Amino acid sequence: MPERSRPPTGFSRRRLLGGAAGLGAAGVGVGIGWGAAEAFISSDSDGGAGRQTEPFYGPHQAGVATTPQAHAQFVGLDLVKGTDRAALTGILKVWTEDAARLTSGRSALADTEPELADIPSRLTVTVGVGAGAFEAAGLEDRRPAWLRPLPAFDIDRLDENAWGQTDLLLQVCGDDPTTVAHAVRVLLKNVRSRVRVAWVQRGFHHARGSTPKGTTMRNLMGQVDGTVNPRSDVDFDALVWDDGGQQPWMAGGTSLVLRRIAMQLDTWEELDRHARELTVGRTVANGAPLTGSAEHDEPDFEATTMGIPVIPPSSHIARAHQRTPNEQFLRRGYNFDDSPAAGQTSNSGLIFAAYQRDVEAQYLPVQQRLADHDALNEWTVPIGSAVYAILPGVGEGDFLGSTLLT
Repeated sequence: MPERSRPPTGFSRRRLLGGAAGLGAAGVGVGIGWGAAEAFISSDSDGGAGRQTEPFYGPHQAGVATTPQAHAQFVGLDLVKGTDRAALTGILKVWTEDAARLTSGRSALADTEPELADIPSRLTVTVGVGAGAFEAAGLEDRRPAWLRPLPAFDIDRLDENAWGQTDLLLQVCGDDPTTVAHAVRVLLKNVRSRVRVAWVQRGFHHARGSTPKGTTMRNLMGQVDGTVNPRSDVDFDALVWDDGGQQPWMAGGTSLVLRRIAMQLDTWEELDRHARELTVGRTVANGAPLTGSAEHDEPDFEATTMGIPVIPPSSHIARAHQRTPNEQFLRRGYNFDDSPAAGQTSNSGLIFAAYQRDVEAQYLPVQQRLADHDALNEWTVPIGSAVYAILPGVGEGDFLGSTLLT
């Protein structure tokens, strides 16, 4: 097999990361022999899906408006002590170059497993910064007013040590789990002298191609999840993308509220189908509101039967329904299913990702109503919460975060 050629880096990674150790590109050759009978060969696809790519460069980062991929990893990272503005700049420059290559199906520089990058499978890499990054870089005056912890909600049972706020966030999504895992590994190892991994949240949807295009995902309660999202280009831009009005450097970026929500499936399964539908306010079969027949029918919260509301006022959709035009945001959730604790049969839930221009104006009013009185709260428990500024997109020759740091 011919040796892969690697273009020059264009800058010194060791210098960018302040003399980081462990960035050498020395390859290790390992011979593994496979007999013909041992090889697993897939014949059910021509590989076309694996070759699909999402653009990395542009006014917005990919991974927000992108059609959700089948797999995701959200990685929370804290900057090590002594990381300053120059070091943060170095991290973001390394991530920009690596992400641009990986998302296009090319191996990253110093990639010791370059073949794993050959299948981009719609890979996206999205970078967010928490309040701690602004403090480390001495840029507190550039921190958006909404970039702070959410207020305490009575329903929260947050494990701050396990799933709390971090200085940086990597959101890596793709349709192939091997591709996603490889990208995360590369992105982390190349900055490991400057960051510490606080947590990794792995999520999934249905496998690519297993449902018709445009199908809304189902969560592990069996419910259609994510029906109400901004649907027109005009609404989307105004509700999701920052216009730079408060902080000019944020133009083209957005905010992310990341909530980890545990689902009590062991008790949820005790409810019959009708009780589940009354709790959520939608039919299980197709996600239609109880007053409609199709998923995207507008719910009628005034409809009654013998004086009883068809959609209970305490149902999830009744509490989540917007009261003002501002109370909208982009929902992009992923299921998680981890090893259960002793005595349980499941440890499952939802990685709930909400993107919006302004957390306090758009997300908080809805979340407060849900916390106050949502019938679904008996079976859902928020155990993690964090807020990030998702950096604006980047053009070729530039780096993520340049509008903030330069």
